[in-house]
Amino acid sequence: MYKVGIIVVSDRAFRGERPDCCLQAFTDVLKKSSFEIADSRLVDDEPENIRSALTEFVTREYQLVFTTGGTGCGNRDHTPEITREIVERFTPGIDEAIRSFSREKTPFAMYSRGVSGIARRTLIINLPGSPQAVNEIVSFLLPTLHHPLKLIAGTLSDCREDTKR
Repeated sequence: MYKVGIIVVSDRAFRGERPDCCLQAFTDVLKKSSFEIADSRLVDDEPENIRSALTEFVTREYQLVFTTGGTGCGNRDHTPEITREIVERFTPGIDEAIRSFSREKTPFAMYSRGVSGIARRTLIINLPGSPQAVNEIVSFLLPTLHHPLKLIAGTLSDCREDTKR
């Protein structure tokens, strides 16, 4: 079972102006997988609050951390910049795959600035702040996530065997 941290970045949900529906989307899509939500945080778009949540989850050594929200072009969208501060090694192929997949769903996907990468032994992936996007993108990624997580953990000895179709 992989431990997952979820960080929902939303000023309006944090202030109680609207309910957050993204955490439930993560719960729904991960419930029949080998990924367990170990903890979640709802934070506003303040960079120090995003940084604090990311740092805490990396320190706790969750294998996977998803953020949702703060990846657009708005003045308060800081999630990718803060993620870049935390990440030690970037995984641009994940970002490219997410944007390519998402462009098939909506033309607005091209404006997503989400990034991904490895911090210590944690894979961090930024997602848009939409329950539908969370559901679709996580469902798209799930079949392939075991491979990079095994590599990050150092538990994979033969990549060829692990990636056979």
